[in-house]
This record gives sequence, C-alpha cells and structure tokens, in this order.
Amino acid sequence: MRTVYPLVRYREPGKAVDWLVQAFGFEVHELVKGEDGDVRHAELIVGTGMVMTGQGEPGGPGVYIAVGDLDAHHAGAAEAGAEITMEPADQPYGSRDYACKDPEGNEWFFGTYRP
Repeated sequence: MRTVYPLVRYREPGKAVDWLVQAFGFEVHELVKGEDGDVRHAELIVGTGMVMTGQGEPGGPGVYIAVGDLDAHHAGAAEAGAEITMEPADQPYGSRDYACKDPEGNEWFFGTYRP
C-alpha cells in the first residue's frame, strides 16, 4: 500500500510555506532549497497527513483537508488574507465545509468530514 500526498504548485514556494503556516496552521516537516537558497520543495504536516509544495504554475486539482474546529480555521484563513470562495456551510453528507484560495490562486477545501 502506498501513501498519497497532495502536491500543490507555487511560483514562490518559500513565501507560500510561510503563508500556509500562518493561515492554516500547517507545520513544516522539511524544506528543500536550491543552490540559490530559495525553497524548491516543502513537506508540511497537516493533522495526520502531509501536503507537499513544489515550484511551478499554480492551479490544478483542489485538496480537501479535515479539521477539528472549522469556524476557527476559517477565521484564521480569512484573517491571513485567503480569498473565501465558499463560506462555511453544513453539507448534506454530514460535514461542515468551506473553501478558499491562497494568494497564488490554489483552491483549498476544509471540512469536518472524516472517512
């Protein structure tokens, strides 16, 4: 069995990591820097999982991450400048979700759903 790690691309991964830590409370597990000292790749701890960031053009599939206190999480993301694309709402499948975009336009989905 293999583990799947979502990969999110950023034009400037170093700035993105700082923002993700501030806005979403992620923890930095590992940073890989290029010869110029700029961050090229990062592994961030998210609950019991991991999200990887890499250098490239933003966009692509979204990432869904389960959180404990959705409303507090939403408030932290909004305060950090996330563009809220879906306000917190109860879903028919039993979760409470919200969605936002980070400063480079990557969409993130957060909710209370736990499989």
